[in-house]
Amino acid sequence: MSVSRTERLLNLLIALLNTKYGLRRAELRVKVYHDTSGNDVAFGRMFERDKNDLRQFGFDVETVTDHGWSEDDPATTRYRIGKESNRLPDVQLSPGEWTVLLLASQLWERAALGTAAANALRKLQASGTLSDVELPVGVQPRIRPAGQAFEDVVAAMHAQHPVSFPYLAGTTGKEEQRTVEPWGLGSRFGQWYLTGYDRSRKAPRHFRLSRFTGPVSVLEKETYSAPPNFNVRAELGRLPELPLRTAVVDVREGRLLGLRRRATPVPAGSAGTPDAGYERLEVTCRDVEVLAEELASYGPDAVAHAPEELASAVRHRLRNAAAFCAAPSPAYTFGDAPRGRAVRKRTSEDQLKRMLQLVPFLVHNQGLHIQDVAARFGVTPGELESDLRILICSGLPGGYPDDLLDIHWEEGHVYITQDLDLKRPVRFTVDEACALLTGLETLNGLPELAEGGALESVTLKLMAAAGEEGLRAGSLAGPEVGPADSAVLDVVRVAIQERSQLRLVYFSAQRDQVSERDVDPLRLYSLDITWYFEAYCHSAQGLRNFRLDRVQEVHPNGNPASTQVRAGEGFPAKLFTPNDDDTTVLVQLTRQGAGLADDYYAERVAPLPDGGLVAEIRFASTAWLPMFVAQHGGSARILEPSGLGTAALDWIEAALARYGG
Repeated sequence: MSVSRTERLLNLLIALLNTKYGLRRAELRVKVYHDTSGNDVAFGRMFERDKNDLRQFGFDVETVTDHGWSEDDPATTRYRIGKESNRLPDVQLSPGEWTVLLLASQLWERAALGTAAANALRKLQASGTLSDVELPVGVQPRIRPAGQAFEDVVAAMHAQHPVSFPYLAGTTGKEEQRTVEPWGLGSRFGQWYLTGYDRSRKAPRHFRLSRFTGPVSVLEKETYSAPPNFNVRAELGRLPELPLRTAVVDVREGRLLGLRRRATPVPAGSAGTPDAGYERLEVTCRDVEVLAEELASYGPDAVAHAPEELASAVRHRLRNAAAFCAAPSPAYTFGDAPRGRAVRKRTSEDQLKRMLQLVPFLVHNQGLHIQDVAARFGVTPGELESDLRILICSGLPGGYPDDLLDIHWEEGHVYITQDLDLKRPVRFTVDEACALLTGLETLNGLPELAEGGALESVTLKLMAAAGEEGLRAGSLAGPEVGPADSAVLDVVRVAIQERSQLRLVYFSAQRDQVSERDVDPLRLYSLDITWYFEAYCHSAQGLRNFRLDRVQEVHPNGNPASTQVRAGEGFPAKLFTPNDDDTTVLVQLTRQGAGLADDYYAERVAPLPDGGLVAEIRFASTAWLPMFVAQHGGSARILEPSGLGTAALDWIEAALARYGG
C-alpha cells in the first residue's frame, strides 16, 4: 500500500466506526475519498478492495439497507463498523499472570510468530497497564523455529492455502514433490513435523521439516478446510518413538570424546577391521538423519559403516556441502545499516497495523517518552514520529479540529486526548492467538510454572478473549521444554540464588576436550529442548555459556560468586558473546539455511536473488568452521577469509575420500 492509501484506509475506518446509521457510498466517495472523477466502476473496485483490507485488519464492514430495498442499490445501502464486534475484550491480569505471559510471548525469539506475540502483548497492555514483573531465575525458555520452511508453512496454514515442496522420503530415500493441505505444525522428539492431507497419497501424512530439500511454494489461489477441532499435539502424540538402532562407526584414535562417551568398542574381528589409526565403535541412535548430521560434521575423523542408510545419508550431506563450496561466488551488496537480527522489510500495511495498535496503547499509557514507545513497537523514533504525523491529520469527514485525532508530544512525552473510538485494540489475529496460547501450553513442561495457578488462569482468560481465533491455536505445538536431567539444573539454580561459585568438569565439543573450571553462574535458559546456563568463567576471564548435558561433574567449591559480575544485557541470553579479537567471516547461506544468520547473530546481511543471503558473522574460534560447513550439508559455506573456505572444502573432500570419493 502507498502512504496515501494508508491514510485513506485510516480515515475510512474512523468514518465507519463513528457512524450510528451508516454512510452511503456516495457520501464516502465525496467526504473520505474526495473523488470527483465520475468513474463509478473504478471507484466501486477501489471501495471493495478497501473493505477487504479493513476485514484483514480485523474490522468487519456491515452493510445496512432500508426495509424493502436491495443491497445492490448503492443509493439506499449504507456501511458502518460495529464498535464492539471487532474489539478485544478487556483482560485484567495479576502480576503472576503477566510474568507467565511475558515468558510465553518471548518463547518465539524471532521470526513471524515472535512479531505476532509482541503485537498481541501490546494489545493486552492497551487493556490494562503492564505490571512491573521480573522474569524468574532459571525459567527463560526459547523456541527456535525450523527455518524458512516453518515461516512459509505457518503463513499458508493460517491463510488456509495448500503448499508444495520437494521432500526426501524416509521410506524410499527418494526426493519427491508433495502437495499438502497443512493442518498443523508441531515439535516431537526434537524435530518439527507438518501434519496435513497429502493430495498425491489422498490421505493424512506427517512430514519432517528437516527432510524438505527445497523451498515451500504456497498455492495462494487455492483454499482448503482443516478438520474441526484439530489438535496437532494430540496427533503427534500418537507417533511412536523410533526404535533404538545400532550404528557401526570408525573413529580416529584419540578424537571425538563426546561420541566415545555414548559408544562401545566393537569386539575385534566381529565386524571387519578398521583402517590404521581408527577404532571401530557401536553407537545407538533412534534417528538416522540426526546421527548423519553429527557424523558429517566430524569429517574424516568418523566414517559410518552400518547401516547403509546412515552411510548414504552422510555421503549425501558431504556431497552437497562440497558442491556448494565449489560453486562460483555470488554478487552481493551489504546495506548501510548494521543488523542485529533478520527483519522483514516494513511496508505501509505494517505501518497501518502499527498505528491501529499505537492509538489504544497511548490512551492507556499516557506520557511515555517517545523513545520508550518506539522501543515497545520495535521502530526508530523517526518512524514513530512519521506514524504520529499521519495520525494527527486523520479523522472524521470534514476535518474540523474536534473531528481529528488529537495527539501531541511535549519534551518527548506523548499524549492523546481525542481517540475517535480507536481506544480499544482490535481482536487477536490467528497468528497472535497461536503465538501466545502455544507459548503458554509449552510452559506446562516446566514444573515450577505448571504447579502454580497463574499459568492455567491466564490461559483461560486468553482463550476467552481470543474467541474463534483461539480455537485454531491447536494447529501449532511447541517442543517439550522441560530439562531431561534436572539434577544439574537444580544445582545451578541454587548456586544462582545463593550467589555461590561452582566447580565444573565440562566437555567442550568444539575443542574436543574435557576441562575443569570455576564459574559464577548467572542465569539459566533453554533453546528448544537444550538447556544452558550463562556464567562468568574464571579460566576464560569472561562470560561463557555452558550446555547442561555436557557438564560431567558440578558442585559448589565453597567460594562466593564475584559480586561485580552480572548477566549479559537483554533477554534472551545470547549463546555467543562477541569479543574484540573475534574473526569476521562472510558466510553464504541458502534459503533453507538463512535462519543461521539469526542463530549466530549476523551483524550484516546481503540478500541474494534465490532467497539466500550473505551474512557477516563474528566467530571467537574459526578452527571448527569446517565442521560447521560439513554439518549443514550444502546450506552454508565460507566466502571470506578465503583460507577458511579452502580449509572447509579440504575437510569435506577428505571425508568423502574415506567413503570412496
